[in-house]
Amino acid sequence: MGRKKGVVFDEGAPDDFDPENPYKDPVAMLEMREHLVREKWIDIEKAKILREKVKWCYRVEGVNHLQKCRHLVHQYLDATRGVGWGKDQRPPSLHGPKVEAGVAE
Repeated sequence: MGRKKGVVFDEGAPDDFDPENPYKDPVAMLEMREHLVREKWIDIEKAKILREKVKWCYRVEGVNHLQKCRHLVHQYLDATRGVGWGKDQRPPSLHGPKVEAGVAE
């Protein structure tokens, strides 16, 4: 017996979920809920990784961190916009303005 060459993840939303009538199929509804939670955790972990990169950049660059780490800060701010457990019900306009990475403020 050998090892498997790769792992295949089922990362898509369930095919039989009906957003118009979510309670029609309870199994599909639970699978959809698990899918949304999984995607939310992935977004949160990506933001954590970017936060660690920003911290590292600030420590390494010292006084030049405003110029040298700007691109990482913009990536982190974009990654955290709308991420979190309490922001799902708020409209995107309340999450803050979207700032482009190349625009100086």
